Amino acid sequence: MDSPQWDVIIAGCGPTGAMLAAELRLHDVRVLVLEKETEPVSFARIVGLHIRSIELMAMRGLLDRMLQHGRQRPAGGFFAAIAKPAPKGLDSTHAYLLGIPQPVVVRLLEEHAIQRGAQVRRGCAVADVEQDDEGVTVEQADGEQLRSRYLVGCDGGRSTVRKLLGVGFPGEPSRNETLMGEMQVGAPQEEIAAKVAEIQKTNKIFSLRPFGAGVYRVVVPVAGVSDRAEPPTLEDFKQHLRTIAGTDFGVHSPRWLSRFGDATRLAERYRVGRVLLAGDAAHIHPPTGGQGLNLGVQDAFNLGWKLAAQIRGWAPETLLDTYQAERHPVAEDVLDNTRAQMELLSTEPGPQAVRRLLTELMDFDEVNRYLIEKITATGIRYDFGEGPDLLGRRLPDIDVQQGRLYDLLHRGRGLLLDRTGRLTVGGWSDRVDHLADPTAPLDAPCALLRPDGHVAWVGDDQEDLDDHLSRWFGNPAN
Repeated sequence: MDSPQWDVIIAGCGPTGAMLAAELRLHDVRVLVLEKETEPVSFARIVGLHIRSIELMAMRGLLDRMLQHGRQRPAGGFFAAIAKPAPKGLDSTHAYLLGIPQPVVVRLLEEHAIQRGAQVRRGCAVADVEQDDEGVTVEQADGEQLRSRYLVGCDGGRSTVRKLLGVGFPGEPSRNETLMGEMQVGAPQEEIAAKVAEIQKTNKIFSLRPFGAGVYRVVVPVAGVSDRAEPPTLEDFKQHLRTIAGTDFGVHSPRWLSRFGDATRLAERYRVGRVLLAGDAAHIHPPTGGQGLNLGVQDAFNLGWKLAAQIRGWAPETLLDTYQAERHPVAEDVLDNTRAQMELLSTEPGPQAVRRLLTELMDFDEVNRYLIEKITATGIRYDFGEGPDLLGRRLPDIDVQQGRLYDLLHRGRGLLLDRTGRLTVGGWSDRVDHLADPTAPLDAPCALLRPDGHVAWVGDDQEDLDDHLSRWFGNPAN
């Protein structure tokens, strides 16, 4: 078999695939991204980057670009659209929601990956996959075969890669659909606002929001699931608007129309040999709480440095397996909280009663904070074994002597934050940076950060540190 042309082929150039490509290129991994669509998605669906995703962008020097194209909004009211403000003092320098068009996120991440040296080929669909001990053979729809050391399926909820692997995707199928689109509206704005306010007393999904120049973003829930795969028609919108609101508001001249279901599924495995899954290829769920894109980008951030370490030859034996061990439970939790949110959005009397109760409970700061941290992924604590509460958590963007902590993570390396000035990274200096800063606002003498910003070790003993450097960063260089 020919030697691999690439270290990693990524199927899919959405936010997950583009983020992963950029992360791999930080470590000089040869990356090819195959995207079946010939052109980027044209419609500008607005998504929200939650606190943890914003932090990740800051860690790689991408946040300023994102901020130029987005709008900062309060970090509250996410959970089942229950209108409660965010609790005070959220543990982040970036305690806001960044509303930004999804195509812009993808474009910025793709540009970043290409600037780093990744190659992106559009109009290239994966048709077959075969793997052996040395690598993966990827056959495209046109019959061309490519060879890589690893393949990562970031190709969406209907993932071809996942299906070719035969990985189970258990869960619940869609029971209801939601129509979404942008279109002009003929009714007066005051009439629309009054009608929407009346309907939203019980139906929290339904909305018509002004989007500039007489255009509205229209979201209409539909009972049941259509057997059609293509986008809905304007007549579909009119029909369901009349069913819910008693009027179609004179909608016309749509810019784009789409539909999505509420299926909830989780891949049984994230890795089969040299092939891995990330993003929607690994998990799908209703968009309630706006966690989907964020979950995929965070998958890529977790996987990138580990896969690069495997390819560069310094990864500890079990490092790549920690990708599933850490991210699969996170996805399980997201699926569960979206299930709960969907129940709370039901117009039935029982769920409405539970919603009223939870609304009261969220007046308690601890409850509100817990739910915000769950939705924004700032409450994640990976299981790294026994240790202080900080172990396994992400470290916020604290002030350090050299500026901001996240500015020191742009290269995707580990970092020892040393308040004692007595420790060293020794033979791991090619993979881990060392910052001696006795004034760092850290509730521990020293902390070892992984490239994804999670705390891998806390303490002040050199021998113990060396053990943990070996655990996460392999054997020291000679």
